[in-house]
Amino acid sequence: MKTFPTIFSRLTGGLLVVLAAGLSQPVVAQDPDSGGPTPTPSTPTSVPIDGGVALLLAAGAAYGVKRLRTRR
Repeated sequence: MKTFPTIFSRLTGGLLVVLAAGLSQPVVAQDPDSGGPTPTPSTPTSVPIDGGVALLLAAGAAYGVKRLRTRR
């Protein structure tokens, strides 16, 4: 049987995660016509994030495998 402090700490941690996710929803980017600088058509305005995302996924998978191996 789990003790009350263990259950309370898990519920508190879960509540903090839900609150953080809920409070971050109003954070959005500016509209294109909000008065910022206008890019010229010859320069690209998008930034590729493929390499960083792939690296983070690989690191997360490696960490998960390590945790599973040490648990057994």
